[in-house]
Amino acid sequence: MMAFLTAAAVSWIVTWWVVKKGKSLGIIDDPKKHRHPKVVHEHPVPRGGGIPIFAALLTVLAFSDGSKQIWGVVAGAAVLTIIGFLDDRYEERISPYWRLGINILAALLVIGSGIGIAYITNPLGGVIDLSWPRWCLGTHCVWVLSDLFALVWLVAMQNIVGWSSGVDGQLPGFVVIAAVTIAVLGWKFNADFGQWPVITLAAVVAGAYAGFLPWNWYPQKIMPGYGGKSLAGFLLGVLAIMSGAKVGAMMLVLGIPFIDGALVVIKRLREGRSPVWGGPEHLHHYLLKRGWGKRRIALFYWGVAAVMAVAAVQLNSRWKYFTMATAVLVIGTVILWLQGLLTFSKRPDPDSG
Repeated sequence: MMAFLTAAAVSWIVTWWVVKKGKSLGIIDDPKKHRHPKVVHEHPVPRGGGIPIFAALLTVLAFSDGSKQIWGVVAGAAVLTIIGFLDDRYEERISPYWRLGINILAALLVIGSGIGIAYITNPLGGVIDLSWPRWCLGTHCVWVLSDLFALVWLVAMQNIVGWSSGVDGQLPGFVVIAAVTIAVLGWKFNADFGQWPVITLAAVVAGAYAGFLPWNWYPQKIMPGYGGKSLAGFLLGVLAIMSGAKVGAMMLVLGIPFIDGALVVIKRLREGRSPVWGGPEHLHHYLLKRGWGKRRIALFYWGVAAVMAVAAVQLNSRWKYFTMATAVLVIGTVILWLQGLLTFSKRPDPDSG
């Protein structure tokens, strides 16, 4: 609780400072100048959410043993924060391919610190061992499948979570729910001292985004920006690994972002477009076009994440996969239905609140 409250306080104060200094920092996003189909805000708003989130993340050093793994997380987060600020400063002019490279670098810093996935739960029973094959040089070994899986997972999380940050309050709310879920799962096994660093980091991540949320809630005073949203996916991805490969639980809680992201990638590839270039094709865009207000969309994302979080905590592995499959079917059908319906729909004012 102290870790959560400290991170929340630091995040709130630093966010206030960034909002106040947004113009002098050069991170004001004016929709009249920054024209892009995915942009839905109508008034100038500062970006720069990565700054308070990273500042709050640093409080984990006061509540942990400062292990090599924690420093790896901080190093990866620092890289994302710096690139995020530059991207916010120059209105997303950094190529998405360069940003993808930075995603990979941040993931490699974490993997190099010793954080990896040694096994994953087999939905048919048992576990899948990823600790072999190994490539060793002296006393240092690279677990090929484990590290490759962790790399793909962390890079995917940075993008999938970041894509669900289009409207006021949407992202920080479900990030808090996901981080708290990992903390609760860790608390269930608190006799295992290896879970305490995970619980602490989860509390700090939840606090960081809880402190940011009041400033991002409609009408937003600040946007997460590239730093804030990439840090969200990065930190949640790390938590899923550190907590003992809770990848399935994280995917369940983040059901909407995962399904939405997968359908967007498929749609863009089918149309011969690059999946890394943004566009107005996510679920929150479709809901805006259907007349939903931004607060309603944010609460919808939070509500689904909360229901899935309860399932992740209460269900065993097999039922989690069954619930996940059901969610894919239901949410995927809704998104595809909205895509077809909106072909003939009139677009209302996107800033209805």
